[in-house]
Amino acid sequence: MRLEILPVTGIGEVVPGDDLAALIGDAAPWLRDGDVLVVTSKIVSKAEGRLVDLPADEPDRSRVRDEVLAAETVEVVARRGATRIVRTRHGFVMAAAGIDNSNVAPTRLVLLPVDPDRSARQLRAGLHARLGLDLAVVVSDTMGRPWRNGLTDVALGAAGIDPVRDYRGQTDRYGNELRLTQMAVVDEMAAAGDLVKGKSEQVPVAVVRGYPWRPEPPAGPANPDGPGVRPLIREPGQDLFTLGTAEAWRAGLLAAAGLPPGGPVAAPAGPAGALAAGVDDRRPVDGETVARAVRLVSEVVAPGTRFELADADDQRTAADGLPVDGLPANAAYPVLLRCRPPGDTPPDLVRFGADLHRLRAALAADGVASAELGTVAGPDGTVVALGLVAAP
Repeated sequence: MRLEILPVTGIGEVVPGDDLAALIGDAAPWLRDGDVLVVTSKIVSKAEGRLVDLPADEPDRSRVRDEVLAAETVEVVARRGATRIVRTRHGFVMAAAGIDNSNVAPTRLVLLPVDPDRSARQLRAGLHARLGLDLAVVVSDTMGRPWRNGLTDVALGAAGIDPVRDYRGQTDRYGNELRLTQMAVVDEMAAAGDLVKGKSEQVPVAVVRGYPWRPEPPAGPANPDGPGVRPLIREPGQDLFTLGTAEAWRAGLLAAAGLPPGGPVAAPAGPAGALAAGVDDRRPVDGETVARAVRLVSEVVAPGTRFELADADDQRTAADGLPVDGLPANAAYPVLLRCRPPGDTPPDLVRFGADLHRLRAALAADGVASAELGTVAGPDGTVVALGLVAAP
């Protein structure tokens, strides 16, 4: 395979209502059948009128920018100072929802296209009608990347080209089956195109020539434009890094504050830290996990507070749902932890309630659900029975 990456110069300033197919066709009469056209989203947005007037002076300038950002945001993923990484209505996770004021008048903001896939389809159809060529179109924009400095262009929309080249099920030269390899072809096209577009040269369109992009099903005669970029967007529930560090910390604290008295473990399963698996999927509790939680809270609980795992015989009894030394048990929570406050005065018991919750939060963080099974007042003081179960 031999690739060429060619800039399309001479397009000039794009304004609302412009026909991009006409502008590009006039600027690049040398286009060939099979070329991949990489078009920066900014000129698509300008042609579609995705512009917002911005006051020249503060504080109105910042207020309007914040209002526009809020309107384009579905969820704030992370924030550092004035920087906001957000999830847009399209499903993209990017800084400031892709809102930009570069390469535009100082009193304007440029928003992302409403539907970049649709924009790509319309441009592809317009170029075919004008030039009679079968082209692929990628609408690109610049994004940062987790764990790496520097920016790169990625695809926001695509038409005529499958977004992913799937190698799963194939074997490499050593006979190893490829199980995970799916190459984001349209992102690679976007990044390649940016090598000749640049950020200050006012070259908003590039052509990648020589890539065999003509799609297999689901694109094809029944769907010649292909699925767009939707297959590249990972759903929040499948994302291992749904939140930024500070936001995940906050979500954990909020989950701890709302820890239910029994039942499921609070675990992040989506953008809001939804409740995850419950006691119906119970498995053995690792004693070291419990010991680690006890050690974690030992330095902040009131002096004299004790947390003690029942011995093996008592655990077997508790697992059968039978009382242990008068303490109630519940077979749904087969591991028994004895919890003793430092004293029986009202202040001791109030503090003990807070300390017990600290322990339950620490256990939940390691996937151990807990429930207060009951309280017994004996000659050695009050004992609270805490039942434990590990959730998958």
